[in-house]
Order: sequence, then structure tokens, then C-alpha cells
Amino acid sequence: MPNTQDVVVITGASAGHGRAVARSFAREGAKIGLLARGREGLEAAGREVESLGGQALVVPTDVSDPEQVEAAAQAVEAEFGPITVWVNNAMVSVFSPVKKLRPEEVARVTEVTYLGYVYGTMAALRRMLPRDRGVIIQVGSALAYRGIPLQAAYCGAKHAIQGFTESLRTELLHDKSHVRVTLIQMPAMNTTQFSWSKNHMAHNPQPVPPIYEPEVAARAVVWAARHDRREIDVGASTVAAIIANKLAPGILDHYLARQGYSAQQAPELADPERPNNLWEPVPGDHGVHGPFSARSTRHSPQVWTTLHRGTIAAITGLALAALAAGLWGGRRVARALPAPSRRLASAEGPGLRELPAA
Repeated sequence: MPNTQDVVVITGASAGHGRAVARSFAREGAKIGLLARGREGLEAAGREVESLGGQALVVPTDVSDPEQVEAAAQAVEAEFGPITVWVNNAMVSVFSPVKKLRPEEVARVTEVTYLGYVYGTMAALRRMLPRDRGVIIQVGSALAYRGIPLQAAYCGAKHAIQGFTESLRTELLHDKSHVRVTLIQMPAMNTTQFSWSKNHMAHNPQPVPPIYEPEVAARAVVWAARHDRREIDVGASTVAAIIANKLAPGILDHYLARQGYSAQQAPELADPERPNNLWEPVPGDHGVHGPFSARSTRHSPQVWTTLHRGTIAAITGLALAALAAGLWGGRRVARALPAPSRRLASAEGPGLRELPAA
């Protein structure tokens, strides 16, 4: 059901997955604080939110600066009231082997993709803990469990988010707080990051198939705001990567060493002058989707099953109970019949009219 009382903050809201999340909350009538560096993308996202039935506040913010994050939280609450949902989503990345990375590049990815989550979480907690309510959603990745080649800085940041969030969760449980935190682990998605991430490779970067449209993951984010779930894995590929890394990490090392480079590089050669968003936002409005829509899917049976597992369990339980009751009832009827009739019932099924013995 629509929840017009929600006040939602979304970082990285100007494009890609963050913008898809904003659209999903807007359809529920939420009041949304949109945080990112690029004003043009934020203003376009704000217009979309308003057209879909929500209310928007555009707050240009670099999440690597804790003072900017705190000021953004203050602005949202001054405009809309108490924040009820905070979605940490902002990220930057560099496609490069470690040997070609520069220290300042790793530092920048860490500051945005990891510390941006830390600062956002702290700003949310300052407001949610005194009220003893609220939801913090960390947009993670399958790469929080399984590092891959060419994305060491990004994988390291996602691993850090995982550890930070697990520590926070135990502290909230210790304090018996009603503030919730949920991790949502994402698959490869058709977002704008592949068009503007810094790239040291000869070819343009691409997501590793299967590729999902951002709306698939956005639905999981909105669902997490309404349901108490520790962690949500989005996409069968995310589940497979996590399980494979638990069962056979060494085999996966060798597989990724052979396939990980080519799988992440598109056929076309990279333009060395292509702008990237590592240090500054790329000008313009870049929307939600990247250039891989023809190879992407808008549906995931795994996500539907994950989000409806309670319903599925209840239906399965009722079906098993009905089956057990039917079997038990059939046996009772058979035992109640005289011996000749029992044999006839056993041979031709329950419910037959009793015949006299010969």
C-alpha cells in the first residue's frame, strides 16, 4: 500500500539505480531527498518524482564529505519532517588491474563508495536512534562476497560496507533498538556507471551477464523499507556467486582469472578522452539505464520468490497439511470398513458404497 508518510533520503539519486529507487518510492507518494553531485541529473530526477506522485527536494551533495551529508540530512528534515528511510547507494569505480591503479584513485573510490555509506549511516542514526524508529538500506553487491579482477577498489569498498553493516546490526540488537538496517546485494545491472566510470583498459567496460535492469533491484529496496529482512540477494547470479565462493573459492579464483578480464570488456575500443565521474560529476542528465538494455532483463523469478517467501511457505504448508489430512482421512475410512469391503476400498479407492460379503 502507498505510504505517503515516508520521508526517504537516497544517495546517488541523479542516475542509474538510485534514480530507479527514487521513481519507485515516488509512486508510493513518498517525500524524497535526492542527494548526488550532479545538479542537472538531480533536477531531472526531482521532476520525475513530482510527476509520479511524490515530493522531491534536490540537495547537491558529495557523500565523501561528512559535513555535506549532515547538512543534507538537516535540509531534508527541515523541508519534510523526520527521515524514516535512508538509502545509501552512491558509488564510483575504476576499471583497472591493481598494478595500474594510482593511490589517489583507490582513496577516492573508498571515500565515496565506502565512507559515503558510513557518513550517511551516521547522519541517519543521529535522527533515528532518539526516535527509536527508521530503516537504513545499504545497497551492496555480490562483490561484497566475491572479489573479481579489474574492480579491486570497488570490491574492497563493498567488502567494507558488509563488515561495517554487520557490526552496526549487532550494536542495534544489543541496544534493543527498533532502528533496522538491511543489506541488499546486487547483481550486474544496466546502469550508467559503465558509461562514466574511470577506465584504464583498452576496451569499454561492461557488466558481466546476466544483466538486470535497475528496476528489478529498486523493487527490492522499496520492499525492504516495509519488511524486516536482514539481507536480500537480488538475482540468481548473485546467489550463485555467493554460494560458489563459499563452496569452492579456489576454483572460482582460477575461473575468474581466465574469464574475468574479457567478460568485463565490451568489443569496442575505449576512448581515452572519455569523461569520468571519479572526481567530478559528468555534466548532463544521464537517466536510469545504461547502453545494455537489449541484453538486460526486467524480471527475476528469484527476486519474486525471495520477496514472497513467507507467502510461498504458508501456501506450501497449507498444501502439505491438506495432503496429510486427506491421506489420514482415507486410512481411517479404510480401517473402519469390514475386511472384504476394506480390500475393495483399497483396490478401487475410498468413498465406494459398501457391498455385502459373499
